[in-house]
Amino acid sequence: MLKFISFGSGSSGNCYFLSTSTDALMIDAGVGIRTLKKHFRDYGLSLSQVHHLLITHDHADHIKCVGSLSHELHLPVYATEAVHHGIDRNYCVTRKVDPIDRHLLVPGTVIELGDFMVTPFSVPHDSSDNVGFMVEAQGVAFCIITDAGCITDDMAQYIQRANYLVIEANHEVEKLMAGPYPWHLKERITSSTGHLSNKDCGEAIATNMSERLKHVWLCHLSEENNHPELARKTVESVLRSYGIVAGKDLQLDVLKRTMPTGIFELG
Repeated sequence: MLKFISFGSGSSGNCYFLSTSTDALMIDAGVGIRTLKKHFRDYGLSLSQVHHLLITHDHADHIKCVGSLSHELHLPVYATEAVHHGIDRNYCVTRKVDPIDRHLLVPGTVIELGDFMVTPFSVPHDSSDNVGFMVEAQGVAFCIITDAGCITDDMAQYIQRANYLVIEANHEVEKLMAGPYPWHLKERITSSTGHLSNKDCGEAIATNMSERLKHVWLCHLSEENNHPELARKTVESVLRSYGIVAGKDLQLDVLKRTMPTGIFELG
């Protein structure tokens, strides 16, 4: 049985965990080691179970602990070449990834990591580079898309294949525009290399889901420009406009920004 936990999803830190009975990987390392150790103990798990660390992009909330986590656990770090260079340049990453632990990802190229088949794919965002992941194991297809300015045709194909989907619902446009952010930041967030709005997220799900899609988690919500219930209601409304009923046609949950979820069993 494949299992999924989110240990944090938002600008304070992002980290996601997938495991089989014999292997585990993490996606992004924006949560500190001490915090992760506590969360793992709370769930009766150990960080030593993790054998692979995948990185989406080089913004601090996704990588600030990558070097220290990799060094302490002797974890190989998988990222595109541009993201590895971005990690080296990012002053928020006080411990860099040791050269021996650096491994390259190429978008569209499948890589076998223990029990997992992992396919990175390009995601538009204003970082050095950015990828989403399709992770396949035990007949389950798990897709994660975070920090996405828009949905490309290539990304849509991975959503269409997914049984389980983590996808960004960053902001409610009206709340963002009425808020205190300076105009240049509002333009950045709403651009094609910024972040998906709740409505954009709902449209991405509704226009690309297949009968295989069982469960969707909304991720990377803005603390200032969104709210969990607002994100859920907006996405549910968009889905209903397409004749899709959350809770019936698929399960819909919102990931917490700074707290872990329970353990979700994917099968």
